[in-house]
Amino acid sequence: MAGGITETGELYSPYVGLVYMFNLIVGTGALTMPKAFAQAGWAVSLALISFLAFMSYMTTTFVIEAMAAANAQLRWKRREQEEVQDSDSTSDYSDDDVLVRGRSEPETRPILSVQRTGGGHVDHFDIVERVEMGQMASMFFNKVGVNMFYICMVVYLYGDLAIYAAAVPISLMEVACGNHSCSAGSVKYADTDLCWGPVTRKDAYKVFLSIFTVMLGPFVFFDAQKTKYLQILTSLMRWIAFTMMIILALIRIGKGRGEGHPRMAQISGVPNLFGVCVYSFMCQHSLPSLVTPISDKRRVGTLVVCDYVLILGFYGLLSFTAIFCFDSSLLHDMYTLNFTDNCDVLDIPALRYFLGLFPVFTISTNFPIIAVTLRNNWKTLFHRDGGTYPWVVDRIIFPLITLVPPIIVAFCTHNLESLVGITGAYAGTGIQYVIPALLVYYGRRHLVPMLGTDEVNKHRSPFRHTFWVWFVVVWATFCLMFVTANIILEDTKK
Repeated sequence: MAGGITETGELYSPYVGLVYMFNLIVGTGALTMPKAFAQAGWAVSLALISFLAFMSYMTTTFVIEAMAAANAQLRWKRREQEEVQDSDSTSDYSDDDVLVRGRSEPETRPILSVQRTGGGHVDHFDIVERVEMGQMASMFFNKVGVNMFYICMVVYLYGDLAIYAAAVPISLMEVACGNHSCSAGSVKYADTDLCWGPVTRKDAYKVFLSIFTVMLGPFVFFDAQKTKYLQILTSLMRWIAFTMMIILALIRIGKGRGEGHPRMAQISGVPNLFGVCVYSFMCQHSLPSLVTPISDKRRVGTLVVCDYVLILGFYGLLSFTAIFCFDSSLLHDMYTLNFTDNCDVLDIPALRYFLGLFPVFTISTNFPIIAVTLRNNWKTLFHRDGGTYPWVVDRIIFPLITLVPPIIVAFCTHNLESLVGITGAYAGTGIQYVIPALLVYYGRRHLVPMLGTDEVNKHRSPFRHTFWVWFVVVWATFCLMFVTANIILEDTKK
């Protein structure tokens, strides 16, 4: 679904895969987490993020098991076709003949094909073909389930694009309109405050959003790929920025100048914290692109555990240093902005500008990729076997319905905390919890008639009992009801 981590067919070691997964998960959501921690209270936040990290880890193992099951089904069907062709002396076999339940996914040709020659036991569950989540849904779900999957994916990607479209102009507005003279301290500006001349901060935000749309919007009409060198550059900038923020906050706290006095618990902030945490642990939709190229998959399970422990520790360190360093009422939606106008924390102008503009560079490189991914999902959702789209629909309509809605949302609101919270709480819950649970459940049911019970999936989840599948589904349902009820109650109070 999401853009591939590497070029097609490029292999890397398990430890490189660990780094890629870390970089994939730790993104924009981490910058909105400190404010969410402050609003929910440090004790509640620590407990909730630890539990959600565990839940995300569980569903990650579900996706990996479903990938192995999908590889086994494709391999079994291919062998079945070859046997039929050998007996009937038919023409050469094509991967396009693989029949899957529901919709037929167009991307069925192996990307990392490993041909086994000679005798010996064939490992049906070896993950050598990159089977995306959409293709797994087509293999294991019925038509209604496939359509629901794509709708959930489309909604999530729309939310992603709206977050990206708002985050970049906000950072530019803060840098252009903020006071960098070291005399302002930590000041919370209003949208109606003047930026330059008669132009307010809100007007400046809209100007930067218009420029962002004009510069990056055209990429939606073409194909965009993330190159390895671009990923290395953005990863390097990400690590420099996060490390700087943690160290600067620790130094200020160590000197006894920390202004934060967070509460232990505040239930009203929990729904938004839930959405932010779900969004911040999102990686399930990109696992096929990440796991398949790993050269040695025997230790994938151990590496995934290590990744989640490291990420949980990193999120905790970033958020706790933030809420004890800064006054909770002065924390920005985008945490980097707390360092741009407070010289008590950072008095080097070049570094303040670097942190202020950090989201601009990293998010701008991801926006075209997510947009192209969403456009392709729209095409797949409405595709009918054997049909083709007219040029106007393919090149104009689909890009426009991809680009226009998130830009409109960004023009209407730049409340990143709410955008991240809603995207994570609704579409994120479906992609991170419900879909992986159903994929592994129906994947197991599909394989029994084919391979029997003797073949053991070496990539099966440690949570192999059916109880865990339904536990995830019930948990996701409860969370959606809780978040929705809280939104309704908040609206009635206004």
